Amino acid sequence: MLPPASPEIERHRSRALGTYFTAAALTSIAYIATFTVASLAAPEMTGSAGSSGWPSAIAVAGTALAASLLSSVMARRGRRAGIVLGLWVAVAAGAIAFVAVVLESLLLLLLASAAIGFGNAALNLSRYAAADLFPPERRAGALGFVVWGSTIGAVLGPNLVAPAGAMAPSVGLVPLAGGFALAFVFLLAALAVAALGPRAPSQPHLDEPTRAPGQRATSQRRLLAELVRQPRGRIALVALITSQLVMTLIMTMTPYHLHTEGHGLETVGFVISAHTFGMFAFSPLSGRLTDRFGANSMVLAGFSVLATSGIISALPIAGITLAIPMFLLGVGWNLGFVAGSSLLASEAPLGDRARLQGASDALVWATAAAASFSSGYVVETASFAFLAVIGAGVAVLLAVVVALDARASRPVPA
Repeated sequence: MLPPASPEIERHRSRALGTYFTAAALTSIAYIATFTVASLAAPEMTGSAGSSGWPSAIAVAGTALAASLLSSVMARRGRRAGIVLGLWVAVAAGAIAFVAVVLESLLLLLLASAAIGFGNAALNLSRYAAADLFPPERRAGALGFVVWGSTIGAVLGPNLVAPAGAMAPSVGLVPLAGGFALAFVFLLAALAVAALGPRAPSQPHLDEPTRAPGQRATSQRRLLAELVRQPRGRIALVALITSQLVMTLIMTMTPYHLHTEGHGLETVGFVISAHTFGMFAFSPLSGRLTDRFGANSMVLAGFSVLATSGIISALPIAGITLAIPMFLLGVGWNLGFVAGSSLLASEAPLGDRARLQGASDALVWATAAAASFSSGYVVETASFAFLAVIGAGVAVLLAVVVALDARASRPVPA
């Protein structure tokens, strides 16, 4: 049992947790709004349905690269420095995205998409920063609280796109430019919150990962290799990768699917907000359920919900009704993501914690980038229903893998 934290540490924990929560909320508004609009802007620039997934795929690839780079900054200079740097890059990306849609430049749009991935990486790594603020028995709750902050973005982000688009023509801009202008404003606000947030106290503190003097950093490849040798580490990675992959595969093409059926930005915004609400709103509950029933059980529950969502999405439903399976898709992602993140937070050694978590996130987002990039072509050559069935199949297959690994890792009774 660790001794009680000093009043200074407790004040820092409270203020830092509030900072991570607020920055996550603002960043998620911008990120979700950006790619609700970008999935519509790319096909208009190219005339091809397959390009609808390009901005999201490039952003996910940018997130993968950023997770590795920002975690290295965090390992040397602390969590706060990495988060602020990621948001600086994202703000610049928001400005480029606005210019891209005004000039109708696909190249600039893709460049902005890659750079805005730095903001997404900072947002995701902040969940581990929150977990590191607290002792092990309180980490899942702190992690879930920061993920919960993204609920605000989940609800507001897609639904602000239509009003922003309606206002754009009044200042001589195309409607889609309004969504990118909206994203830029919220990214700037997130940067201000993170930059003005509290610095760590003078005494040693968990949210500033350190290693012993003279101790060399372990390579990220070796850290991942050591992680997958442990049953809990393997399950953590499978949970994170599968949750992100299945969610990205189906969600990326949902705005385009609705758009081609004749639905406007209001319907697209409502369906995506239902999805993102499911992704984030229940995060504190997911953390508590993980503490109570174990991470393995919650990962399997999450995969089951993901599969159910994929099956329902493949049915002949359209319009606002699609909000139901999209909400379930978000809930399934949340259960797997929070449980997997909690496992990873507990498995990483302090000195290498930030770098291992960044390497894991990089792997997760690289896999999701491939899913995002291919999703448009699956819909173009087959159908949205076929894409949803693929997502359901992946969730079922990996649920079996997790169940077998969990069973094999149980201690044998004496």
